[in-house]
Amino acid sequence: MTAERDISTADVDAPIHPVWLRVTHWLNALAVVILAMSGWRIYDAAPFFDFTLPRAITLGGWLGGAIQWHLAAMWLLAANGLLYLLWNVGTGRLWRRFFPLSPRALAADLRDALRARLAHSDPRHYNAVQRAAYLFVMLDTALLVISGLVLWKSVQFPLLRELLGGYEAARRVHFFAMAALVAFVAVHLAMVALVPRTLRAMIRGR
Repeated sequence: MTAERDISTADVDAPIHPVWLRVTHWLNALAVVILAMSGWRIYDAAPFFDFTLPRAITLGGWLGGAIQWHLAAMWLLAANGLLYLLWNVGTGRLWRRFFPLSPRALAADLRDALRARLAHSDPRHYNAVQRAAYLFVMLDTALLVISGLVLWKSVQFPLLRELLGGYEAARRVHFFAMAALVAFVAVHLAMVALVPRTLRAMIRGR
């Protein structure tokens, strides 16, 4: 009984988010903002849809400047994202926080979320919707980096280029992958607004 009580107390006293997680989270957030805004400027220089994005929400000023910002943020996202993934795997956090994930649990939690009945009493526990969302972001970020490499060095990565269906197809894959990431961020911010203590925990750890 004493051992069980000690373990429980240690779990309660431990920070919700360790320092390494908070640092990589905010660096990833910074990289995503720069990538999105500079990427929108790059898209506007050669749009493949019948619309362009307002210049006020783009970064770089001109195409060359936008590309420089984009490449700098790409390396930050790739390096920091890889560090985040390795640390999650190495500490076992990936398996504890994001698995198991079943379709039944996902459907039930999604239904509760749409009805605003999803519980947020324990910030240490991710529900099925959160688990699925974070796993999706990891895969989406990997797709962003891969498609970005094709756009940056198409000749040097011919296999990746062909796997994505060619250069023009890679542009669209990259665009939609970034759109999905921006959509995730928007929903994430909305959830933070509904449960403000999650922001405090990501800043202070508790």
